[in-house]
Amino acid sequence: MEAEREGRPFLVFRDGEDRQEIVAVAPGASELWVGRGESADLRLHWDEEVSSLHAQIEVVRDECTLVDDGLSRNGSFVNEERVHGRRHLRDGDTIRFGRTAVRYRRPNTDGGAEETAIATETPAAALISPAQRKVLLVLCRPYKDGAGFATPATNQEIGTALHLSVDAVKTHMRALFERLGVGDLPQNQKRVALVERALQSGVVNSREL
Repeated sequence: MEAEREGRPFLVFRDGEDRQEIVAVAPGASELWVGRGESADLRLHWDEEVSSLHAQIEVVRDECTLVDDGLSRNGSFVNEERVHGRRHLRDGDTIRFGRTAVRYRRPNTDGGAEETAIATETPAAALISPAQRKVLLVLCRPYKDGAGFATPATNQEIGTALHLSVDAVKTHMRALFERLGVGDLPQNQKRVALVERALQSGVVNSREL
């Protein structure tokens, strides 16, 4: 895309219909506002956990800083660490506003070692679509209240809860295995590992179950 070719920062995320969206930082821009309201530059109108004006991204010569001074009710997170005040953004960071994960990209126009090193990072919170997150929540639900001997929900149970076919659930599960980094595990270990990764990384909060 044009922003990547020119080395400008941009944001990648999936909307409420699971479509990929890209918002580029325009040349000369000094800020981007994030929120559900119509005045937001990065508008996440489908996410009820995002405030009307949620946070600000300051831009200084293509360097971006996330600013969250308590404007939002639920806060903002970078790589699942809550931001209190300001946080400089690096290429590959995953920002979470409400339930929406946004990948920050700042291409390295020099094509040097820094770009190669960052491309190998795997953030704790992968870019998970709203539909995939619903599947993940039902998968983890048996672990509510820290149940030590629980087992993940089956594909049939997930399908029944979400009114999806088993084949649709399997498609979402395959994507979740890859996005949370458990795709290479033996088949009989993937589901438990996925639940553990989701809960430990904060992608799923136990209060949501």
